[in-house]
Amino acid sequence: MQTAVITGASSGLGKTFAIRLAEQGYNLILVARRQAELEQLAAQLKGDVKIIIADLTNTADVERVANVLTTDTSISMLINNAGTSVLSTFTEGSLAKQLEQINLNLVAPVQLSHAVAQGFKQRNQGTIINIGSAIGFNSLAFTSVYSGTKAFLDKFSQGLQEEFKGTNVKIILAAPAGVATEIYEKAGVSISSFDPALMMTIDNCVDAILSGVAKGETVILPSVEDYQLFQDYEQARMKLFGATQTGKPASRY
Repeated sequence: MQTAVITGASSGLGKTFAIRLAEQGYNLILVARRQAELEQLAAQLKGDVKIIIADLTNTADVERVANVLTTDTSISMLINNAGTSVLSTFTEGSLAKQLEQINLNLVAPVQLSHAVAQGFKQRNQGTIINIGSAIGFNSLAFTSVYSGTKAFLDKFSQGLQEEFKGTNVKIILAAPAGVATEIYEKAGVSISSFDPALMMTIDNCVDAILSGVAKGETVILPSVEDYQLFQDYEQARMKLFGATQTGKPASRY
């Protein structure tokens, strides 16, 4: 029986991932800070469901979860879903909160991916899904650090895809845009301030991501109808990178 580990599983996308994967027959290991919510969710799900109460901004807690990922050989999927958003300008916002955001959005996924990837490599089987964001392709005055963490997940996932090319280990980046989760309220922004037409429901987002996984997409953009836009973006990126590969300064310098 396959086991999926989902971080940030007590609410939002993580909770719905748990429901969908339980329906598909996965055993689950659910990770989050909120014990009551995790226990309530676990009681609703069929199959073998374990919970780990952990704050993934805390080094000891991350190491505790990493140890499970290292030792449990039934684990076949890790969804790095836990994340937070601090929506403020860099100079005016709390540095402590920005650093906490980096620990949760960036450091924890790296540590947990490293822990599980060792076994995946040995068994030549497994899937890591990193939940990034469309804002990782852009940045605003009040999202500089948040966008930076999500851009990191993009490049981190891309590098792992190259490392595991030709194997049965799958590395996937999912980059949704606006989704109606509590992340906005936690960041101090009312979700009612957004145009409802621009906000995807949690169910639709998770179902789109899992559909993309089933289709074999390695970068899943749930709200992008014309996938050629991303392919054009990738071609332009590679063309730009190719142009950097010279030892001569550009003539304008």
